[in-house]
Amino acid sequence: MTRQHNPASIAPPFSRYSQGLEVPAGARWLLVSGQVGVRPDGSLAGDAEAQMEAAWSNVLAVLAAARMGAHDLVKVTAFLTRAEDTPLYREVRDRMLSGAQPASTLLIVQALASPDWLVEIEAVAAKAAQPDGR
Repeated sequence: MTRQHNPASIAPPFSRYSQGLEVPAGARWLLVSGQVGVRPDGSLAGDAEAQMEAAWSNVLAVLAAARMGAHDLVKVTAFLTRAEDTPLYREVRDRMLSGAQPASTLLIVQALASPDWLVEIEAVAAKAAQPDGR
């Protein structure tokens, strides 16, 4: 459905993502609010890896609720509070996204809304509309 744009005239992506994605006309759009490493019961997942996995699971749950999946992601923005977690974040993202390569931005920030949160992920997804509008 989407078309990747990774032009040879610029540096290639630094990891598994696309420099740009084109969405066809008439697609349904979904904006996913920032998801943090909190489990369904409201408890904070343990270490950085557990928080990253929980945040990605939350993003994927929102997508599933809209009848979408990882391959419908168009843009992901991730916020980490520790630069040293960048390689781990990329590893977890690649594992959780099962080969999907949305456009992506990663920011290192001083803090998130709770000092216990180490990661927050927001996303945009798009999917071709079905004949019934879904």
